[in-house]
Amino acid sequence: MALTALTGIVDAAPAPVALAGVVAVIVYCAFGVVGQAESLAVRLGEPFGTLVLTLSVVCIEVLLIAAMTLGGAQGATAARDSVTAVTMIILNLVVGACVLIAVRRGAVVPNRRGMGLYLAMIVPLGVLTFAVPHAFPGGAYPLAAGVVLAAAVAGAYAVFLASQTGRLAHLFAEPGLRRTEGRWPETEGQGSGDRFDAPAAPGVRSPRHPEIPLRAGLLVATVAPVSLLSHDMAGLTGTVLAAAAAPSALAGLLVAAIVFLPESITALRAAAAGQIQRVGNLAHGALVSTVGLTVPCVLVLGVVTGEAPVLAESPANLALLAATAAVSGTAVASGRLRAWHGVAHLVLFGVFAVLLVAG
Repeated sequence: MALTALTGIVDAAPAPVALAGVVAVIVYCAFGVVGQAESLAVRLGEPFGTLVLTLSVVCIEVLLIAAMTLGGAQGATAARDSVTAVTMIILNLVVGACVLIAVRRGAVVPNRRGMGLYLAMIVPLGVLTFAVPHAFPGGAYPLAAGVVLAAAVAGAYAVFLASQTGRLAHLFAEPGLRRTEGRWPETEGQGSGDRFDAPAAPGVRSPRHPEIPLRAGLLVATVAPVSLLSHDMAGLTGTVLAAAAAPSALAGLLVAAIVFLPESITALRAAAAGQIQRVGNLAHGALVSTVGLTVPCVLVLGVVTGEAPVLAESPANLALLAATAAVSGTAVASGRLRAWHGVAHLVLFGVFAVLLVAG
């Protein structure tokens, strides 16, 4: 960052080259954030570890969306395009690939009640975010209504979070791990208590308590370059897309891909290890956090800037979102993942990608 400020290389280099460099640094920092969050997750256990991971990723997403809104090619539609791309990447591309991997591993039975709670949050929040704004001029909530919606969405997420980390925490653990007499079952190398501490990988020692604040401090420090470079990325993205005559919505896909690349790799690794519930916690938890935190932040940003964000989605994307929810719902209702669930999700993402490129 010091070299960038002193040399002005970002301004001097050709826009595509500068954008590639800025994106590379942000992606590197995103992996660093995820690395620190995963180290914390080992100590905190599920679902607390996954929450640290998803909240860290949401922080990066809010920074990039805010930069795109204030200085990018998308403007008022930055949040809509980014959140839609996040939804499609997480629920279709990542979940679809993870289901196919998990089916081959034999991990096909998620915790149905926990997954159902995720969908019970995702569907109504998605409707409020993408469908209801069609009732208002320009597809944007009036500023006053936006404040009310932001408070309602954030409040709903807070209630969900309290339940997920409290009395309903057992619904988000891997199947077979159930509380008995109000306590988690003891496992070798772990104490018993009110939460289950995920076992460390073979040969890896769980972090000690003094390491937790250090990891948390490093996590915050690793987010700093993302914040400093987000404005440069927004301006360069707009320049490159304009020069290529590409749809501005591709900027939203770029944000979503950057933010969730590390978490997507983590989910794929969990699927390969047969941890299907962890896949669900990562994917669905990330989406609930995105809508429950990112959308309220964007609505508040609209009040600050005086420009309400456009959230109403196109009819085609609304249909794809509805189909995605339907496929996810059938998977939860059946209680057993099948290969066709994964294929259906991947097909839906392919259609979204085609429509996005076509503009």
